[in-house]
Amino acid sequence: MAAIKVLISGITGKMGLEAVAAVSSETNMELIGGTCAHDRGPTLATPVGNVALSTDLDSLLEQSQPEVMLELTNSTVGMDAAVKAAARKINIVMGASGFSEEQLKQLDVLANENSIGIIVAPNFALGAVVLKKLAEQAAPYFDYVDIVESHHEAKIDSPSGFALNLMRSLGERKHYTRNQPEKENLDNTRGGEYNGISVHSIRMPGKSAHHEVIFGLAGQTVSIKHDTLDRSCYMPGVVRCINDVVTCRGLVIGLENVLGL
Repeated sequence: MAAIKVLISGITGKMGLEAVAAVSSETNMELIGGTCAHDRGPTLATPVGNVALSTDLDSLLEQSQPEVMLELTNSTVGMDAAVKAAARKINIVMGASGFSEEQLKQLDVLANENSIGIIVAPNFALGAVVLKKLAEQAAPYFDYVDIVESHHEAKIDSPSGFALNLMRSLGERKHYTRNQPEKENLDNTRGGEYNGISVHSIRMPGKSAHHEVIFGLAGQTVSIKHDTLDRSCYMPGVVRCINDVVTCRGLVIGLENVLGL
């Protein structure tokens, strides 16, 4: 069987460089190029040799004709990239953060109209997926829920895409009770709110990606937490999504749905 040709959008970013190493180590995948925001020359050195590098995704897609585009930038750039890849019948794995409900609907239309697979993974870490499944199982038994997420100071959005995914998954099942203080001495100290779920974001140096779901009931609380200590933990999920997207049609949201959890 021929190797899966992979192009990485955002190849020179931190996640992009991790993905370069991961894809290069897979015997059934061929890394053929990638894009970056700034001109760094026409090629990028990788463990399997130099590959094409460009700031122009459109022309690179046209020239290289990949089977899969791995998108690792942000939701705005990612949506534009998805439109360009879908028009060429290229399957897409998206790790960008913070897609809105409207954007997800647009991706669903792109996938179905072009008969391609699109996988949106708010978090590629297996442990984060386990956290989500455990939280979904615990949620019916509690009245209060807070989600606390922490990331590095350079993250451009809040809350994280995975926190939003958690929030929607839990909030669509029921409406929770939320404390409404009679006096709020500082605006927004109770965090964002969705169907009674409070969501809090922390941004500071020393953080990578950390998510905690705290459930409350009279006289007791339960906390479920996942910590990402190194970006290498995302790569098995990335590789699995690349392998699966070439045989799926339509939009799949969440690594848990790729794994069948």
